[in-house]
Amino acid sequence: MNKETTKDKIGYYLLFGISYLHALLPLRVLYVWSDILYLFVYHVVRYRRKIVRKNLVNSFPELSEKEIGAIEKRYYHHLGDYYMETIKILHISDDEMRRRMVFENPEIMRQLTKDGQWCFLALGHYANWEWVSSIGLHTPDYLKPAQIYKKLKNKSFNRLFFQIRSRFQPLSIEKDDTLRAIVKEKNKGKTLIVGFVADQRPQPNSIHYWTNFLNQDTPVQTGMERIARKMGFSMAFLDVKVAKRGYYRAQIVPLTPNASEEPEFSITEQYMRKFEQTILRDPAHYLWSHNRWKFQREH
Repeated sequence: MNKETTKDKIGYYLLFGISYLHALLPLRVLYVWSDILYLFVYHVVRYRRKIVRKNLVNSFPELSEKEIGAIEKRYYHHLGDYYMETIKILHISDDEMRRRMVFENPEIMRQLTKDGQWCFLALGHYANWEWVSSIGLHTPDYLKPAQIYKKLKNKSFNRLFFQIRSRFQPLSIEKDDTLRAIVKEKNKGKTLIVGFVADQRPQPNSIHYWTNFLNQDTPVQTGMERIARKMGFSMAFLDVKVAKRGYYRAQIVPLTPNASEEPEFSITEQYMRKFEQTILRDPAHYLWSHNRWKFQREH
C-alpha cells in the first residue's frame, strides 16, 4: 500500500478544515447551501445528467418526460442534501442524530442476535445511508455495530470520509478484508451487527447472479450472502423512509434467522425485491447518478 504523501496530508487538512467549518453551521443553514449547490450542479456543471436520465427512463418507461424530469430535479436536490448532511456528521450531537435518524424497531436487533448470533444488515444507496452509521446509538451494550466500507481512490477524500463514517464509532471493515476481519472478530467472542450497502455494481469477474431490478437485467453482489451462509448468520434488510427534509425513519425487516439454511441466492433476491419496493415508494432518493447498469449480461 502506498504511503500517505505530504500532498495527501495537506489535501486532507484542507478538506477537513473546510468541511468542519461547514459542519459547525445548523442544518437549516446547510440546506440553504444545498439549494445553491443544486442550481450549480444541475444547471451549470450538469453532473452526470445523461446517466441519471438514462437510468430513470429505463427504470420507469411508463412515465412521461415531464414526470421523469420532476424526479430528476428532486434527485439533484436530494444529492445536495446528502452532501451537506454527511458533512454535518462531523459536528452533530447524539441527541440531534437520534431525533433525525430514527430506528423504529430496534428490539429486532436483540431477536436476531440472541445467544451471540451475528446479524448482517443489508441496505442500499437510498436516503442518507451515511447516517445509518448512527445505529450504534440504538444498539444494546453487548452488540457492536460494524460497517463494510470501500476505500476511495483519492487519499485525502478517503481519510475524510473514513473520519466521518467513524463518528459514531462502528467497527470499520475494508471491503477487500471482509471475511478475514469477520472471522477474526468472531474468534474474539464478539457479537456484531454488520451493515452492508449491498446494491453496488459488481466487477465483471465477480458476477454470479442476475435479477430483474427496476425493470432492468441487473448483476448483483453476492458476497454478503455467501459470507452469511458460510457463517450461519442471521440477516435483515433496513427499509428507510424520508419523513421530511433532514429526518429519516428506518425499520429493520428480518430476512432469515440463519442464512446457512436458505437456498443459494434466495436471500440476495429477497433483499433486491425489498430494496426495489423502497425505491418505488419515492424514487427521488435513490443514487441515480451511479452507472449501475454499465454491464450487460451478453458482455
